Amino acid sequence: MTTVGFLYPGRFAADDYPRMEILLDSTIRLVVNHTECPDDAYREDALRALGAPDRLAAGAEELQRSGVESVVWACDGGSFLYGPQGARTQAAAVARALGVPVSSTSIGFVHAVRKLGAARVAVAATYPEGIAARFTAFLEDEGIEVLATHAAGAATAAEAAAWGPDRVKELATAADRPDADAVLLPDTALHTVSHLTELEELLGKPVLTANQVAVQEALRLADRHAWAARLGTIFAAREAPPAPAPPPARGIWGSGRKYAHGQNAYGRGSSGQ
Repeated sequence: MTTVGFLYPGRFAADDYPRMEILLDSTIRLVVNHTECPDDAYREDALRALGAPDRLAAGAEELQRSGVESVVWACDGGSFLYGPQGARTQAAAVARALGVPVSSTSIGFVHAVRKLGAARVAVAATYPEGIAARFTAFLEDEGIEVLATHAAGAATAAEAAAWGPDRVKELATAADRPDADAVLLPDTALHTVSHLTELEELLGKPVLTANQVAVQEALRLADRHAWAARLGTIFAAREAPPAPAPPPARGIWGSGRKYAHGQNAYGRGSSGQ
């Protein structure tokens, strides 16, 4: 069993996580701890406050009792607004407290884009223009070329959480560009897990969404590869199985008895099983 944890502010689209757990291998457990979200406004001060050290520390303590192997701070604005270095410092503080690897959704987007081998991306953000621009700047600081950023102007997480599949498709389509290798939808308050296959078929390219990326990042940190076709391209490629071990080397020692000098055993596989 692989158990990974998430610090999630509020409950806006937290039901994406049990959906993903069902679609993933039955030996993967996703544990979500809900941190305080006193203000769900998409303003810089409110979003940065979600990632305050004391708030994250309180949530992390609860996850520690669940035996998690890795943790992701599942909040985009509460990490990318700190900048790349600030986001890593934020994650490192939680890691020191827990003793397990920790990351955030924003950092996870960077790793996911690199895993796809995407050279250019488009950003489809629920946020107001100024907040969306900060996410784009975060990606560019990490060396990712952003061809276009579409800001839908949602004012709160509750507003984004209420969007249905048609609104999500409109958002992704508005941002897409023909030469973009992937389209990114930040915001863990946005329900996207049920629409990933439709989004990729609509755009004809990989789509990365916040809650999907958060799970991919947590599994990456736990060194657990997972395959789930309905969770998008990032989960669609099965990892190559380990090469078979060579047959045991045999030698003669003493009175002609044969001994195996090698081991015919595998190390722990990348699947964690």
